[in-house]
Formats: sequence, C-alpha cells, structure tokens
Amino acid sequence: MRIKNGFIVTAVSVLLGGASLSAHAQSQGVSANEILIGSIQDLSGPLAGFSKMAAAGMQMRADEINAKGGINGRKLKVIVEDSAYNPTKAVQVAQKLVNQDKVFVVAGTIGTVVNNAAMPVQFEKNVMNFAPLTGARDMFEPVNKLKFAILDDYYGSMKEHAPVLFKKVNAKKACILHQDDEFGLEVARGVTDGLKSINVPISETTTYKRGATDFSSQIVKLKNANCDFVGMGTLIRETPGAIAEARKTGFNPTFMGSIGAYTELVPMLGKEAVNGFYAVYSAGIPYADSSNENVRTWAANYKTKYGSDPQLFSLYGYWIIELLSRGMDKAGANLTTETLVKALETMGPQTNNLGVPTVQFSDKNHLGSSFSALAQIQNGRWVEVK
Repeated sequence: MRIKNGFIVTAVSVLLGGASLSAHAQSQGVSANEILIGSIQDLSGPLAGFSKMAAAGMQMRADEINAKGGINGRKLKVIVEDSAYNPTKAVQVAQKLVNQDKVFVVAGTIGTVVNNAAMPVQFEKNVMNFAPLTGARDMFEPVNKLKFAILDDYYGSMKEHAPVLFKKVNAKKACILHQDDEFGLEVARGVTDGLKSINVPISETTTYKRGATDFSSQIVKLKNANCDFVGMGTLIRETPGAIAEARKTGFNPTFMGSIGAYTELVPMLGKEAVNGFYAVYSAGIPYADSSNENVRTWAANYKTKYGSDPQLFSLYGYWIIELLSRGMDKAGANLTTETLVKALETMGPQTNNLGVPTVQFSDKNHLGSSFSALAQIQNGRWVEVK
C-alpha cells in the first residue's frame, strides 16, 4: 500500500485605473448564475461501460449541489461529449466544448489517448483538465496549472505491486500483455521496472490494438514462453477476453492488471474464467451491500435516481464533481481559472466517507492521491489482498 483568455475589460475598470486585470478577469464558462463543466467520455466505444457510469455519477452530484443553491449562487451544468475512445474524435469534441460551448473546466475525461489529444485544445484557451479517468503520468507531470489528477498512476502502482505479487505466488517467469498505446505502455513499464527491482526479466511481451476481441495469437505466444506470471495492460472487455482464451487452452498463469482493470464489469463479463485475477485499485467498489453504512446509503440513493446499482466509475464521477465543487467554493465569487488553481493547491486534505482515498494538492504536486492496494476476484467479487 502506497500513500503518497481572454479578458473582458469594462468601462468601469478602465475608469478606476490601477485595478489588476488578472484579479478581475472573467474566465469563459462562468456567468452570474451558471458554471459550465465539460467532460469527454466514451459513450459508444470499448470503454462505454465505464463512461456511462462516470457521467451518471457526475450528474448526480451536480444535481445535489444545484438543489442546494449551487456554488456561490451559480448552478453547475455538466456537458458530456462522446469520443468513442478515439483520439481524433477527442480533438473534435474538445474543440466543441472549448470553443462552442465555452466550458470553464473539463473534468473526468476518460482514457489516456483521449486526454492527451484533448489537452492541447483546452490549454490553448486556459481550460483546466481536472481529475481525468486515467492513471497516466502525463495527467500530472510536469506540474502545470491546468493539470490536476486524483488516481494513482499506472506506472507507479504496477511498479510497486508487481514484485510483491510475483513473490507472493512464487512465480518463476514473467511476461506482459498490453494494449498498444500510451495506457498499455505505462502499465508495461511499471511491471518491467518493478520486476527488475527483484532481478526478474520479462521473458515475452505481446500487444493488441484498441478494441481487439481475438487474443488467440497473443495467448499462444505467452504460453509458448512458459510464463507463470502475466502483467496485463488491459481494460474492460480485453481482460476477460484474454483470460478466457488462456483458460480454454489450459494456460493458467497468475494474471495481474492495473487500476484500469479493477471494475465490476470484469467478473460480470468473465464469470468463472476470471476468478483468481489480481488488479491494483485506488478506491473500493461501492457494493450495495457494503459493510460501510455510508456507501450503502449512497448506493441506495443512486439506485433510486437511476434504477440500477452504482459501479466504481459512478463513484469516481460523483467524487470528481464533489472535489471540483469544493475548489470552486473556496475560490469564491471571483471564480477564474487562476483562483480555482490557487484554491485547489491550498485547500488541504479532502476526504469523504465513501471509501475514496484522501486527496490533497499543492503547488508542487498535482497528483492528489498516490494510494493503491491489491485486490483479487474471488467467487465473482473483488476482495482486498491483505
């Protein structure tokens, strides 16, 4: 476990003279009665199972805040656009959010490649990228006033936990299967460097393209390498797909995934085949029968609103809007990108009672939480590995 522009210049301001433009500059997306928040989600591609839950959680918290009067008298409006987990489309929808909708901030955007494609568009207009749903280091490094992240990074968490698990299961030979993009590479680098620290080389590495459904050639390659430990840079569908293919061929190594594979959807899709699968996680899944009374109450409220139980990404979305609202509230009535940055960097540790790790930013660190732990699927349910 690791704890770690424009400016609007009025005649009044000109007459007053001496007033600092930066102190009174109004950011786009902030009016007298509304704050516009954009989010780029995958509503039609391979991560739709994550994104629809995240968008629902974001809207739920925004509705609760609005019902109590909003933030300093301003209601929150969340505008969600679909990237289909495609970086080209991500640029297009980022341009819409920033230039047409003129959002104040973009929050909770999902996917490493999507965020990396969209951020330059946002930053050109001084629009912050807040709490993206990815653990890539690009989301908070180097420190930038427009980048704030809350999920422990893929690289650091895999580097920490891979050697621990490798020794725990008495593995002998390691291999890697990963998605052929920035997400998969970050996971692979973490596994590689983590195992290197205990003098274990990677015997074989194989990749697949985003959206792949056939993993037969990759599994043959890993099986022929005689791996008994496989680090996986895989997501929702690819995780159970690859493991099911392995089980079918009698290949049963220890499989370990990243934060991106820690979801209720993996046991839901993979059923018995994924029992025994390990993954790193940051926030615990909000099961409706959780031992945490606050989680049970929140889950019941979510089900009342949407007619279904929440999932982990519902909780992520909810927490993202909550954190952002706390920062905007602290920034005060003069809400600009600059006042929000200052508020986020100085508001101290932020906690809730829903099992989400404490978040704290500073002017030198925009990764709000570096907490991670290890869990395993046991009888169709994720259980923390002590």
